[in-house]
Amino acid sequence: MLVALAANLVIAVAKAVGGLAAASPALLSEAAHSVADSMNEVFLLAALRRSRRPADRRHPFGYGKERFFWSLLAAVGIFVMGGCFSFYQGVEALRNGSEEDLDGYVAGLVVLGIALLAEGGSLLRALYQVREQGGLGSGLRDPALRTVVAEDGTAVVGVTLAIVGMALHMITGQVVWEASASLAIGMLLVYVAFRLGRDARDQLVGEAADPEASSRIRELLWEQPEIDSVEALFTMKTGLDTALVAARVDLVPGMDSERVEEVAVRIKRSIAREVPEAEQIFLDVTERGDPEAREAWESPAATGERGGA
Repeated sequence: MLVALAANLVIAVAKAVGGLAAASPALLSEAAHSVADSMNEVFLLAALRRSRRPADRRHPFGYGKERFFWSLLAAVGIFVMGGCFSFYQGVEALRNGSEEDLDGYVAGLVVLGIALLAEGGSLLRALYQVREQGGLGSGLRDPALRTVVAEDGTAVVGVTLAIVGMALHMITGQVVWEASASLAIGMLLVYVAFRLGRDARDQLVGEAADPEASSRIRELLWEQPEIDSVEALFTMKTGLDTALVAARVDLVPGMDSERVEEVAVRIKRSIAREVPEAEQIFLDVTERGDPEAREAWESPAATGERGGA
C-alpha cells in the first residue's frame, strides 16, 4: 500500500506540474483527483492501524469501526478536494475560454498517457485478484478489494475524460470540450464520494451483518433440538470482518438451569465455528412454559461470551 501511495503522489505531482505549465483545467482536475486518491490511501493506512487495537474497557467491542470513520473522512476529502476543485476548473475554463492557449498540451497528454498506463495496470491487477477470489460475485465481497477496484476504475475513467477533453480542445480550438471534461470529472468524484460516504454512514450507525451470514446463523439456531423457536435475531457489524450477534430463543420445556447453560455455550461455539465473523455472541435463552422464565422473557438478561467461547 505504501508503494501505491508513493506512485499516486508522483502521478499527482506530474499532473499538477503539467496542468500548471499548460494551464489545462482538465489536467489540473486530474491532479486534484490523484491527490484525493492519495488522501484516501493515507486514511486507509490510518484505519488499518487503528482498527487493529484490542478491545479495552472504554471500547469493549473493539476498534473495528475506526475503518468506517476514516472512510467517511476520505469521502469528504474526495468531495472537497477532488469534486469541488474540478467543478471550479470547469466553470473558470468556460468563463475565461478566450484566454486559453495550447502551449504545453502535448506534454500534458504525455503525462496523462503515462498515468493511464499506470492506473490501467493497477486496475487489471485488482480485477485479476477478484477473479482469483471467485469472480465478481464472491471477490467483490471483500470491502478492501472492492475499494481498490472502485478507485482504480474511477482513475481510469477520469484520465480518459481528461485526455479526450484536451485532445478535442487541441483539434477544435474550443475550450468547451475541456471544460466539459473537468465538469464530468467533478461529477464522477462527487458520485464516488457520495457512495463512500453513504456506505460509511450505514456502517457507523450500525449496519446489519451480511444477509448470508444472518441466514446461516438463523439456520444454525433452528437446527438445535433444544430450541423451540427463534423469537428474534439481531446482528451488527463491528468491523470489516467482525459482527455482534444477539438472539432471543425459546427453549423446549423441562430443562434445568445447568442444562440451559450447557446448551447456550454449545450453541454459541457452533455459531462462532460456522460464522467466523460472529466475534461477540449473546443469547437470551428462556423457557416460555416456565413461570420463572416468563419474567426473564419480558426483561431479557443476555448471556454472552466474547468469541463465542
